[in-house]
Amino acid sequence: MKIHLETGAGANIIRSYGTGQITVNQQTYTASLIIMPDRIVDWGPHSAAGLALKDFLLIADLEPEVVVLGTGSRLRFPAPAATQPLIQARIGLEVMDTAAACRTYNILMGEGRRVAAALLMIEN
Repeated sequence: MKIHLETGAGANIIRSYGTGQITVNQQTYTASLIIMPDRIVDWGPHSAAGLALKDFLLIADLEPEVVVLGTGSRLRFPAPAATQPLIQARIGLEVMDTAAACRTYNILMGEGRRVAAALLMIEN
């Protein structure tokens, strides 16, 4: 699906998403990633079942105010113990499917929020 949203110059905007890919600005990604308004970070997990403490430690180190976690084609909650770094850092977490997370990221980023979208690819 293509998304059209214009905001401040230089911000990372999700332009489209679909099975196995997410386009940020003019670059298409085919592996899990973390998107913030000012940076894009490669992210290790390939599936919601693979989410671990280290994955959330990386997100916490980026110091967002809120994280939208996209878990692929379906909503899948991570193990509560894995999310402890976010809880301890008082970082909000919203879990949704990746399509919804892409849309939500763009809205929050457009509002000037320090949001991180941690996105697993939408699988077939």
